[in-house]
Amino acid sequence: MPAAVFAVDRRRRILQRVAEEQTIKIGELARELDVSEMTIRRDISRLEQDGFLRHTHGGATAHITKSIELTFNARALEHAAEKRLIGMRAAGELASPSALFVGVGTTTEQFSLFLTPTPGLQVITASLPIASLLGSRPVHVIALGGTVREEELSCVGPIATATIARYRADVAVLGAAGVSANFGITEFDDDVAEVNRVAISHSSRLVVLADASKIGVDANAVVAPAGAISTLVTSAGAPEAELDRLRAAGVQVVIATAGRQRHPRRAARVLSAEWQQERADGARRPRGGHRRAASESGETGQ
Repeated sequence: MPAAVFAVDRRRRILQRVAEEQTIKIGELARELDVSEMTIRRDISRLEQDGFLRHTHGGATAHITKSIELTFNARALEHAAEKRLIGMRAAGELASPSALFVGVGTTTEQFSLFLTPTPGLQVITASLPIASLLGSRPVHVIALGGTVREEELSCVGPIATATIARYRADVAVLGAAGVSANFGITEFDDDVAEVNRVAISHSSRLVVLADASKIGVDANAVVAPAGAISTLVTSAGAPEAELDRLRAAGVQVVIATAGRQRHPRRAARVLSAEWQQERADGARRPRGGHRRAASESGETGQ
């Protein structure tokens, strides 16, 4: 292999080998990729830090949530550290919901990784990797079924949307291709957008997870207007002017930074009273009206 290989391509190749063999030696990786063992150690350290690998003596073992999907999806390595911080912060903010809808995407996978299982928690998801992760924990998981998209291993189509319609959720936690004040939440694929529209219409609260590169971006399929968003969790570096416009639309904006992270279990205890109060006050918040309007908009687009 030529020496001039981009780090992201090298790390993706490492993930592929680890997913295939479950464990792999650093020396073998160095020879295959034609780099030093120190370079491989740095790559493994970075992948471990970003949540993709679990380091063992002399090699690396694939993280349980990453061996299926992230190996073959280059987007998983884009802004990986930011997505991990967003997932951790969002998991800490949601103290005690009884039912969640969790959308597809690499950031929502990080959220699921840090989600604290609580007695009776029900998670409805279109993501097969998320269902696989949470299904191995004390969580009642409902996978939507339907047509499986190859790229993200997500369920779409009429079977998926009909399954959502059988349930309700306290919170919908969604990723997005773009989030802006003008067009709200947008996606590249309308099948994914439709699943998210129905999920929003069956949820009491909407939390959107999107790193800074998604803020101010508009994709072609509109999911819901900005006013439907209860909370946006993003990373440092998002355009401040766009964040101000989103705040003006009634969106609570949370910036996930390394210095502000709390362990989700401790954060859940701290924020439990706030979450319960927000649920009690939800009908009085101006965003509630926006959320109902978003639900109606989602049903019209079906």
